[in-house]
Amino acid sequence: MPGFAGFDRSDYPGDQVVNWLKANTNLVWCGYYLGPSPSHAGTTWMTRRAGLVAAGWGIAPLYVGQQITGPGSHDPSSATGVTDGNQAASLMRSEGFALGSFIYLDLENGPPLTQPLTDYVATWCDTVSSGGYRPGVYCSHLLALAIHTLRSTCRIWAFRVQTTQPHPVPKPFPDPNPSGCGYIGAYAWQLGQNCLIAVAPANLSTLDVDLNSAVTQDPGAPDTPLTGT
Repeated sequence: MPGFAGFDRSDYPGDQVVNWLKANTNLVWCGYYLGPSPSHAGTTWMTRRAGLVAAGWGIAPLYVGQQITGPGSHDPSSATGVTDGNQAASLMRSEGFALGSFIYLDLENGPPLTQPLTDYVATWCDTVSSGGYRPGVYCSHLLALAIHTLRSTCRIWAFRVQTTQPHPVPKPFPDPNPSGCGYIGAYAWQLGQNCLIAVAPANLSTLDVDLNSAVTQDPGAPDTPLTGT
């Protein structure tokens, strides 16, 4: 079965663009960057949840936590997992996300899953769960099985892309089943980075986004009650 097409972008593109995308493309959900977080200072998505929901968008909340490569904060540990997990849950509450909603910890690195990162992910997931929300992890498809083994209740949003160079992608946007990412249990798949898509409003010729496909049209929506880790 095909999936449901979605997009994510570090900065909120504006109400006019988002409304145009909803009315004129097959995109039905979006990534929602919570902030400020350890590795994402931007807050342009904050306070947008109610409007997006009213417009019919599904939402996948993202928390860009400690990293081991690239930009951002590089301090993964059991202790920072607790601190960041509490912050993530607090940001979810402040934005009005229902208890039981999923929040995805954004990990930008590939394998291996180092011990400090293992400790960080485990305590982050446990702390988010204790705060009334459910954990997900955005990660490389090559880390997905290790993350699932670590905490089997978390949803996996896996990335596997053919190129990171900017490139045009015509409508309709791809919506394959996420299992095609290389990890059969993936709930969502980021299959395109730096995708240039045509947008009509606000004098924009193109918008740079990452394209995704998910099992449902609302990847952050509550599912079943927590059953432990």
